[in-house]
Amino acid sequence: MEQFYTPRPEFLVVGLLLFSVSVHAQISIPSKQDGFWYKDRAAGIDSILIEAFLDPVCPDSRDAWPPLKQAFEFYGSRVSLVVYPFALPYHDNAFLCSRALHIVNKFNSSSPYKLLESFFGSQEEFYNQKTFNLSRASVVAYVAKFAANAVGNTLYDEIKAGFSDSTTDQATRYSFKYGCLKGVYGTPFFFVNGYPLPDAGSALSYKDWRGFIDPLVAEAEASRVEPSHYLL
Repeated sequence: MEQFYTPRPEFLVVGLLLFSVSVHAQISIPSKQDGFWYKDRAAGIDSILIEAFLDPVCPDSRDAWPPLKQAFEFYGSRVSLVVYPFALPYHDNAFLCSRALHIVNKFNSSSPYKLLESFFGSQEEFYNQKTFNLSRASVVAYVAKFAANAVGNTLYDEIKAGFSDSTTDQATRYSFKYGCLKGVYGTPFFFVNGYPLPDAGSALSYKDWRGFIDPLVAEAEASRVEPSHYLL
């Protein structure tokens, strides 16, 4: 389970109040909505919205991704999925990897998912101990090369330059701040139609997803059936 330390309730309440005051006083608003829409299927009026906060180098995020994709494919247009990179602070390279997702998103909307799955498949290369003796510049170059291999080798120079672009740094910070505003404290962390699911920090199985979504789909379909007495 990948999550922050959970403080005592009374400290949490005080902390949230102080954080709320600080946020309203200091936070800036991004110019566009954060997150990557999976397969460009943005949420519609009647679709069920799944929001997923994932860390590219979190093992639990990696394990959560295949069953989430399976559920998405099963429900088709009835479900929309948006993923937010959420870099856990104790994963040394999580912010750089999350930033790489924002960089490649400039090329096309499928690139972040190609890269995310590549990170999931080679996470050990970005663990803290693996890069402990490397300079930050070396790690940036390695992440850029890895990202280019995932989305297109000819894009290495553009991806490397993206790490010098302050807008990609800001976008990655927005993703983290947005998660904090929604109360995210670990990964994976899921919301369905704006409401958090239980067992945050743990991967959900395909069966779990069916258990959450099936009743919502059934309720939505029932609400579309016009009562017979209206037709009399």
